[in-house]
Amino acid sequence: MLKRLCIRNYVLIDSLDTEFPEGLIIITGQTGAGKSILLGALSLLLGARADASVIGEASDNCVVEGDFETGKDDDRLRQMLEDNDVDWNDGRLTIRRVVNPSGRSRSFVNDSPVSVQLLSSLSSGLVDIHSQHQTLLLSDKGFQMSLLDHFAGNAGLLSGYRVHFRKYCGLVSELEQLEKAMAASESEYDYKKSRLERLVSAGLHEGELEALELEQKQLANAEEIKECLCAAENLLDPADAGDRVSAVPVLLREASRNLDRISGFVPSVSSLSERLESSRLEIEDIISELSEINSGTEVQEGRLEEVEERLSLLYSLLRAFSCSTVEELISVRDDLSNEISGMAFSDERREELQKQIAAEKAAAEKAAAALSDSRRQAAAGLSEAIKGLLASMELADADFRISLTPAAMNSDGADTVLYGFSSTGRNLADISKCASGGEMSRIMLALKAIMAKYTRMPSMIFDEIDTGVSGSVADKMGTVICGMGNYMQVFAITHLPQVAAKGTAHYVVSKNSSDGRTVSEMKRLSHEERVLEIARMLSGSVLTEAAIANARALLLSE
Repeated sequence: MLKRLCIRNYVLIDSLDTEFPEGLIIITGQTGAGKSILLGALSLLLGARADASVIGEASDNCVVEGDFETGKDDDRLRQMLEDNDVDWNDGRLTIRRVVNPSGRSRSFVNDSPVSVQLLSSLSSGLVDIHSQHQTLLLSDKGFQMSLLDHFAGNAGLLSGYRVHFRKYCGLVSELEQLEKAMAASESEYDYKKSRLERLVSAGLHEGELEALELEQKQLANAEEIKECLCAAENLLDPADAGDRVSAVPVLLREASRNLDRISGFVPSVSSLSERLESSRLEIEDIISELSEINSGTEVQEGRLEEVEERLSLLYSLLRAFSCSTVEELISVRDDLSNEISGMAFSDERREELQKQIAAEKAAAEKAAAALSDSRRQAAAGLSEAIKGLLASMELADADFRISLTPAAMNSDGADTVLYGFSSTGRNLADISKCASGGEMSRIMLALKAIMAKYTRMPSMIFDEIDTGVSGSVADKMGTVICGMGNYMQVFAITHLPQVAAKGTAHYVVSKNSSDGRTVSEMKRLSHEERVLEIARMLSGSVLTEAAIANARALLLSE
């Protein structure tokens, strides 16, 4: 239950700090006083979307904080908090939401920062807010089925069915993808195979293009290369024995010897002699390498043609496959090879999937049948319970019947639900097509009253669920709401005095102006203040003695 609500700087609420008791809590106030703002603040606390528009004028930030008390044995909430490293605190939760001027918000549970998603998950186990327009949900088949399953206690059956149904759908999806891939394989296999064969037959090697381009340059200029090599070699070591010019190594050796002969007289020439000897050895090594290169260099007309043909092939492949290097061509070749391997028709996998699909479909159908049986058994009991409550709200002749018809399997089972209603007891029709606004309000209240016992919701808020009714009907609806307050905390926001006279606590929301600012406030009424508030609701802005007497009578009757 909601023990305390503290609001700071939320829209027109400057500052509010209120404690709430157990049982039925009545909230009234003139239209526009700020009751919807109060609900908005509570919705923000429970995970609603935040933006800068909720911030009032009093300070930079908006803060909404609530103290909740849940059952100590609420394992679902406790597990949810423990999974998010939040202290359980024996089911006592302090939730705080702070919104800054940029519209960003921070959320805390028991002083631990949490996500807005966690707040939304927690809210489903803390407070059920029935808005003025929630009766529209009565036309929603998903909502209708959910109510029936809650009444029937089908959580386990529904969970088990969904496990099989999800597996079945997953396998069907996998089979569809496999068959699409197989169909695509048939049309692409030959094309990709021919491309792969073209690359494989090319016998590609990494670095081949660069090596061939270099070799092609050498072969194309072989004569000039040969001529220059010979000239360099002859200059360093003339090949003609009759040439008077001595070889460079010989000259260096002679020079070194001459220096060695005078080194005893001129010590500094010893180092010069060593340098000449080192140069001689280096030049002899160069002559040796030149000779080796020269002897290996030949003009090969046939080889040049081969290299140019190979380069032409590589260039054409690069263009055809939109690549810039041979390495990229090799990567394309490998990718095509892998694709073709995976495109082999997987008949075995298809047969395996078909067997698994048949098994999961059978399991899902069996689970769906058990779920349908449970729903049909519960439908009669829920229908009678709703009829009884409707009769207590002056719909004594009304008939309400929940029926199920077989349907294709979906995430909720294999049933279609129909909520049939007739205010006269004859000619039942879909509730969304035959119930008036006042009747929809009473039906929704009956459903909420019944479901509150099965969902273990600690607090419920009715935002003008009595819209469209008045007089004795309003009084009967108030009685039903009051009865709910015997086993849970119920907030009833109402404009009807018959409902406002019920309950154990009465709060009024008002709007006041001072210093050019308008703010909304809420206070708990004493008994006499409550008499005057109900009298106002009975008579309007001018209180009459008759209205006050009527208000006292309404309160006394409760």
